Amino acid sequence: MSADKTKTQALKALREARRQWIDQAVAASKSQKQTIREIEKVLQHEPATVPQIAAAVGLPTATVLWFVAGMKKYGQIVEAGQDESYFRYALAAGKPQAAAEADA
Repeated sequence: MSADKTKTQALKALREARRQWIDQAVAASKSQKQTIREIEKVLQHEPATVPQIAAAVGLPTATVLWFVAGMKKYGQIVEAGQDESYFRYALAAGKPQAAAEADA
């Protein structure tokens, strides 16, 4: 039993030593999920370009482009035509209901 107690104490100490990094990772994850939800809300209404999305969510265009690229890679959004030299993006089929249920 003392070996288990020693192991438990060691793990507790390790968690405490790494607490700041764990908290930072949790905060970053929450922030990313919030940004994705905001982008999805913009795209629920109509397809939009990266600059239009950036203006609607209040983030730099480069940041929005990074999120849009990731969302496209994982099938959350699709290209929906072009507006001059910019691609328009829309939620992938079936995504509007999932986003609406998550917001409810």
